[in-house]
Amino acid sequence: MTRQVWIDKGDTVAVSRQCLLAGVSRATVYARQNPRPADESDLLHSRMIDEEYTRHPFYGSRKMVIFLQRAGHAVNRKRVQRLMREMGLAGMAPGPNTSRPHPEHKVYPYLLRGVPVVRPNQVWSTDITYIRLAHGFAYLVAIIDWYSRRVLSWRISNSMEAAFCVDCLEEALHSHGKPEIFNSDQGSQFTSEAFTGVLKREGIAISMDGRGRAFDNIFVERLWRSVKHEDVYLKGYASMGELIVGLTEYFAFYNGERPHQSLGQKTPETVYRSAIGGGAVIVDKFPRTTEEAATETKAKAKPGQRRPAACEVGCAA
Repeated sequence: MTRQVWIDKGDTVAVSRQCLLAGVSRATVYARQNPRPADESDLLHSRMIDEEYTRHPFYGSRKMVIFLQRAGHAVNRKRVQRLMREMGLAGMAPGPNTSRPHPEHKVYPYLLRGVPVVRPNQVWSTDITYIRLAHGFAYLVAIIDWYSRRVLSWRISNSMEAAFCVDCLEEALHSHGKPEIFNSDQGSQFTSEAFTGVLKREGIAISMDGRGRAFDNIFVERLWRSVKHEDVYLKGYASMGELIVGLTEYFAFYNGERPHQSLGQKTPETVYRSAIGGGAVIVDKFPRTTEEAATETKAKAKPGQRRPAACEVGCAA
C-alpha cells in the first residue's frame, strides 16, 4: 500500500495537512484527480456567441446577452463577458477596457492609413480567433499577406499564450522572407517582447490597430469569416487532431483554388507569385485637417486612442 491512499479528501483534516503528515507531495495527490469536464451550457453558449460574432463582429457583451435571451437562453451579462473573454472576443465599437494590451508592453502606432499596398510582402498582418470543437475549443492564429490575401502561416493552440503566435511568425519569416510592415491588434500576445522582439530583430516596421478601428485589420477579419462559414461550421470538428487536418486542407484550398472577387477571380497563390492583380489601401472618408493631424500626433503617447472608425477599404483589382 502506498502512502498516497492514506489521503482522504473527505476528511475534516485539510488535504495539505494530510500530505504533510504522510510525507506525500500535494502535486501527486492532485494529479490523480480527473480533469473537470467542460460545462455543456458554456460550450453551447460559446458556439452561439462565436457564430453571431462572425456575422456581427461589432456586437459586444450587451448585444450578445440580448441575442442569447431572444434565442431562449437565460444568461446574464457577467457570464457572457466571461465567455467572450475566454474566446478572445470583443466588440469592434469603442468602449472601456476593450482590446487592452498588457500594461507593461509597448503599443506601436498604426502605420497603414492611406498607404497603398502595391506589392507582395509589403504588409503582413495577423490576428487570433476562437474555433469551436465538439467538446471544447481552440485558438487559431494566422498571418496574411495584404497584397494577395495569401495565408502565409497558421497555428492552433488550446491557450492564448504568445508562444504559438511567435511560432507562426517564425514559420512565415522562414518560408516567405520578411515584410516591410507587420500589423496586428493590441492583444498582449502581439505586444509581448517575445513577439515584437522577432520583428525588431528582422528590422520590420511594427504597426498596431487603434481600439475601435473596425477596418484597420479588415483582411484577417474577412479570412476568419471565410474559414468559419466555409469550413469549421460545416464540418464540426471534434478534436484538435481533426481540426489540424481539416484546416491544412482548407488553407491549401483557400490559397490555391478558391477564386477571390477582389483579386479579379484569381487565387491568392497566383497573385502572390506573379505580383499582379492584388493590392489594398485603407483610407479615411473624412480627411483630417492640419490641426487634427497635429492633435493626433500629440495623442500618440496614449496607446490605442484614435478617432472613430470613419473609414473604408479600397481594393485594387
